[in-house]
Amino acid sequence: MKLYILDTNVLLHDPTSLVAFEENEVVIPLVVIEELDTFKDKENETGRNARQVARTLDSYRELGSLNKGIDLPNTGRLRVELNCTSNIPENLDPHKADNRIIGVALGLAQRNPDKKVILVSKDINMRIKGDSLGVESQDYQKDHMVDSADELFSGFTEIIMSDTDIDDFHDGKAIYSPTPLHPNQFVLLKGEINSKKSALAKYAKHGQPLMRVLDQKDIWGINGKNKEQTFALNLLMDPNVALVSLVGLAGSGKTLLSIAAALQQTVETKQYKRIIVSRPIQPMGKDLGFLPGTLEEKMNPWIAPLNDNLEFLFDGDIKTLEMFKESGIIQIEALTYIRGRSIPNSFIIIDEAQNLSVHELKTIITRAGEGSKVVLTGDIEQIDSPYLDAVSNGLSIAIEKFKEYDVAGHITLRSGVRSGLATLAAKIL
Repeated sequence: MKLYILDTNVLLHDPTSLVAFEENEVVIPLVVIEELDTFKDKENETGRNARQVARTLDSYRELGSLNKGIDLPNTGRLRVELNCTSNIPENLDPHKADNRIIGVALGLAQRNPDKKVILVSKDINMRIKGDSLGVESQDYQKDHMVDSADELFSGFTEIIMSDTDIDDFHDGKAIYSPTPLHPNQFVLLKGEINSKKSALAKYAKHGQPLMRVLDQKDIWGINGKNKEQTFALNLLMDPNVALVSLVGLAGSGKTLLSIAAALQQTVETKQYKRIIVSRPIQPMGKDLGFLPGTLEEKMNPWIAPLNDNLEFLFDGDIKTLEMFKESGIIQIEALTYIRGRSIPNSFIIIDEAQNLSVHELKTIITRAGEGSKVVLTGDIEQIDSPYLDAVSNGLSIAIEKFKEYDVAGHITLRSGVRSGLATLAAKIL
């Protein structure tokens, strides 16, 4: 049996982490409970998670003394450690919560030489400090779907086929993929002999032949500039794909394509009644009340990039753009207040989704009502949250978890199209 000491940020990140360590023993330092108490009144995801952990621990008291330890439903054990100061090294400030948590880990390691003691924290500096003091430290791994960003599902692959099959595909004959694919995954078919012979295809779902992917022309004045953008527009314009995720470096066009597709299907074809655009405020849930003006005015510092794209798509016609906003066809929403809502018949765009935890993203996606489409865009190499990384953020997890379902589609945009300078900067800086 291993002993896992949980940092406060692990519980705030995932309140179910109490039962995520199988048959091993989970230890909660008393100082962690004290820290949770400081978050419980916050009206955001962090506050809700703190309250959920408190309720869970309170329910466990019926099973026995938390200080002596209780058996968890998953056959593991849990206990609260009261001694948080006696094993703190002399060169560390005993008043700091992190140092007291490390002290618990050092004390448990001394008292249990036959057991592996592991400190679990989402804080990189905490893990570095623990490791420097001889405490084995690791990130919280439960929500990691892949080991590295390179393994993340791209939504696209290449398949070598006979030249005859590719000719038949262009002629409209049914061609099936020779390898297993995920629903709504895109394929570049390349000739076995003549590599210049190719075709763009899409695998819709099991049992169906590959579908030709045609250029999406004039989507609110926008055309795909490369195959990845063509794939992205295909997903954005597909009424059968309710969840679309687009990942790419700055300048790859993910936000512009999303808004153009939204305008086309809301204003032109009227498939949706409104467009809702937003992006996380770091940290998500931050009170907007200290800024003057309306909600939209308060959001302006965070949604300026979205407005830039809207103004570009309206070709500088600010009057028409403002008319659409005033009529409610285009709405600027704060993610802080989206919890508890049901949003039907809407094209919902969440920009910078890589800065959301999986629980925050779940809150957003589950707001989508009947007839709504949700589009998530982001760059997993630009994460502002100190407790998220390229594989643990909500966007990456959503990509991996939804790739098996035909209601969702994903594409990674690899080429910059904003300008030569922007593309070069994204690569070398």
